[in-house]
Amino acid sequence: MVFYMPGRIDGEVSSTSDLTPRQIVSELDRFVVGQARAKRAVAVALRNRMRRQKLSPEVAEEVIPKNILMIGPTGVGKTEIARRLARLAGSPFLKVEASKFTEVGYVGRDVESMVRDMVDVAIEMVRQERRRQVKAPAQLAVARRLLDLLLPPRPKATRSADPAVQDKENSDRASWERSRETLRNRLEAGEMEERVVEMEVTSSSSAAFRIFTPAGMEELDMNLRDMMPGLFQGKTRTRRLTVAEAREMLQREEEDKLIDPDRLAQEAIRCVEQSGILFIDEIDKIAAPGGGHGPDVSREGVQRDLLPIVEGTLVNTKHGMVRTDHILFIAAGAFHVSKPSDLIPELQGRFPIRVELDALGRDELVRILTEPECSLVRQYRALLETEGITLEFVEDGVLAVAEIAEQVNRRTENIGARRLHTVMEHLLEEVSFAGSEHPDKRVVVDRAFVSDRLADVIDDTDLSRYIL
Repeated sequence: MVFYMPGRIDGEVSSTSDLTPRQIVSELDRFVVGQARAKRAVAVALRNRMRRQKLSPEVAEEVIPKNILMIGPTGVGKTEIARRLARLAGSPFLKVEASKFTEVGYVGRDVESMVRDMVDVAIEMVRQERRRQVKAPAQLAVARRLLDLLLPPRPKATRSADPAVQDKENSDRASWERSRETLRNRLEAGEMEERVVEMEVTSSSSAAFRIFTPAGMEELDMNLRDMMPGLFQGKTRTRRLTVAEAREMLQREEEDKLIDPDRLAQEAIRCVEQSGILFIDEIDKIAAPGGGHGPDVSREGVQRDLLPIVEGTLVNTKHGMVRTDHILFIAAGAFHVSKPSDLIPELQGRFPIRVELDALGRDELVRILTEPECSLVRQYRALLETEGITLEFVEDGVLAVAEIAEQVNRRTENIGARRLHTVMEHLLEEVSFAGSEHPDKRVVVDRAFVSDRLADVIDDTDLSRYIL
């Protein structure tokens, strides 16, 4: 789903376990503009997780994470803060929408499936790490197999009493070994990458189906290959591949041979239990304002099903039992119609830290356009540079884009920073469409350029609702 990389630290501290809350906030500032209170809250939560790892097992067992409830409109950075925090910590991260789940007994997904999905994410995350660890020995095995494809091994010779036959056999073997050594040197030099070889490949056999069980109508993947291994073996067939393509396939096969799947599952479960971060978005959609009637009863049922997961329970997965006691839960919602107090009291108590995120104004939108390392301005500049076009954003042009985004957010639906994507796409549509055929190889985006491209859309309120 998502691959996580450790964050880069500017300074002497290089280990994630040594990060202070101030350094964590500094790292988040590289990607998310503003929202200082939310950053401080998640930084303290991550630091407390590091502190817990230094405690004795008896004390650490009693220290539970302080879950966080983020309150703020869409597009202000709630999800991005949680995602960047997980990347910084190298933790398994999963984002789910609370509105996708239904109460036990209704058709739909049970809330326990979020834990199962997180275990799958962690398994892939740990597998990638293990692949990096076994890459070197796997490459040696791949080199041997590639040599066997290019020059098949000689059949085992039978010892003959005739000296002439024995001398010829020794000569043929020496010639074969010289040829093999020559091929090895050419392989290492990269001279054989386009050479075509034939190899046996196993076609993947999908023997999984999904059933709805009476207990919660939960979707289960029943793998028939495990139940009847002889029935669903993949068929082998011969394929013609280049050496480069064959090396890639063989590398995966050899790495998988060196990875113990049982230890992989155990490590993934431990990683989920001790450092997992589960982001529950749209939690306001399951809050029932003014009491529960009609469909609101089902919303409250989802909350009650969610409660034991957040409190800490055992969830059965196909890889083993998972404890949720020490998973960090971060919930988020706009709460335009409902309020946090509309959640059931027990669930409110499991999110003791509440942080309100600020709506984005013109100044924040300007910073979002320019400050982050992968800001929209830098992205569009890099994209058009591939076509030989130099895109130059003048300060008043960036300011004009931010003002238009703020104006459209105010007049229509407020979608926060996501409005910038729409405005920028419409602004640069002509340049992007022309690409290398554009007559001007240097495009200056100033206030006049922005007004010329967007003035008609902004002035027409009905048109801006559909275009911007």
